[in-house]
Amino acid sequence: MGVDYYNILKVNRNATDEDLKKSYRRMAMRWHPDKNPDNKKEAEAKFKQISEAYEVLSDAQKRAIYDQYGEEGLKGMPVPGSGSSTSSFANGSSGPSNFHFNPRNAEELFAEFFATSGFGFEPTGPAKSMRLHTDSSEGVGLGGGGQPRKAPPVESKLSCSLEELYTGSTRKMKISRNVLGANGRSVVKSEILTIDVKPGWKNGTKITFPDKGNEQVNQLPADLVFVIDEKPHDVYKRDGNDLIVQQKISLADALAGTTINLTTLDGRNLAVPLTDIVTPGYEIVIAKEGMPITKEQGKKGNLRIKFEVQFPTRLTAEQRAGIRRILGG
Repeated sequence: MGVDYYNILKVNRNATDEDLKKSYRRMAMRWHPDKNPDNKKEAEAKFKQISEAYEVLSDAQKRAIYDQYGEEGLKGMPVPGSGSSTSSFANGSSGPSNFHFNPRNAEELFAEFFATSGFGFEPTGPAKSMRLHTDSSEGVGLGGGGQPRKAPPVESKLSCSLEELYTGSTRKMKISRNVLGANGRSVVKSEILTIDVKPGWKNGTKITFPDKGNEQVNQLPADLVFVIDEKPHDVYKRDGNDLIVQQKISLADALAGTTINLTTLDGRNLAVPLTDIVTPGYEIVIAKEGMPITKEQGKKGNLRIKFEVQFPTRLTAEQRAGIRRILGG
C-alpha cells in the first residue's frame, strides 16, 4: 500500500471524521515546524505527511480510492493487478488511473482547519511562519475561544547602580528553562540573554523577553520580565530626571562662601562655587547635570544641591563678641 495514512494519523481504519479531526489537531500541533525549532527539517517532513494523510482520509472519495488501491492508486500510478482503468466506484468516479491527487500545501490546510474549527492562530508573517495558539484536542489548559492559556509573566529584579543607569550598560543574563523536544519530553536549555540598559532608565522599567519561560504541554510559555531595581547611592538621590545632593557645610562657609567639589556619576570632577549666603531652604540648581532623559536624546535633568548648615555647639565669650561686632549686632 505504500504510505500508511492511518498509521501516520494514529487512527484505525474505521475512524470517524471526528476521530480524524482530533488526531490531526493533536499531531499537527505537535509537529508544526514553529514548534520544533531545534528539529525543523524532520518536523517539516512529518508535518507534511500528517497534512497529506488528513487530506486523504477526511475526503470520502479520496479515502475510498486509497482504501481500495492504496497510495499508488490514489496518485494515479499504475497499480499491479488492478485491471483496466474503467473500474467503477459507488460515487460514479472512474478508476484510479484517471484520478490524480496533488496534496495541498500543508500550511494552507493547517490554517484553514484551525480557522474553521474555532481554534485561532496568529500569523507572524507568511503562512509558513505562523505562531501557534492551539494545542491538544482535549482542551486541557485552554482558555476562552479554544486557545491555550499563556502562563503569567515571570519577573526578576535586575539590580543596577545609579552609575549604570546614568551611562547605560550591557548586561548578560544566563537563564535555564525547560523546553519541549520533538518527542514531547521536557529538557533543560540554557541560553544567554543580552540586556542593553539605556541611559536614563528608571527604577521599575521592565524589559520583556517573550516566551522565554518554561514550556509546558497545553500551555503557552510565559514571558520573562526583568525589572530595573535601582540601588541606593552614597551621594546622589534621584528625583525623576533630577539628581539631588544633600551637602553639609559649616556656618562659616554658609556666610563667607566656599567651593563644593563633587564627582559626577560618569567620573568627572564638578566644582560648584558657593558665593551667596546660604539661608534655610537654599538650593543651587545646575542645569543638564542630572540624569539622561531616555526619550529625548542628549537632554538631561538638573542637579540640585540642597544645604544643611552645621551650627557650632558652643562659642566662647570672645567668639560671641567678635560675631556681634562683625555682624553689627
